[in-house]
Amino acid sequence: MLKIDKSFIDDIPFHTDDMEIAATIVAMGHILGFKVLAEGVETLEQLAFLQAKGCDSYQGFIKSEPVPMHEFAELLRNQQRGKA
Repeated sequence: MLKIDKSFIDDIPFHTDDMEIAATIVAMGHILGFKVLAEGVETLEQLAFLQAKGCDSYQGFIKSEPVPMHEFAELLRNQQRGKA
């Protein structure tokens, strides 16, 4: 797994440099046989850009705010039961 640091995600879609870096990391990761995870995704624009570039997964406030361990375990159980 290759992770794209939040610092490169924060300014998508406003800074083309960060967009180009993120797109290059996705492409490079795939060429090397890695899945690519973007950290710190917070907006629909960021998510749409990453999905268009083929990013495999993401984490951040757009998906879920940080939760305590016991709540996370319950989230996983509910997903396995098809509730979430």
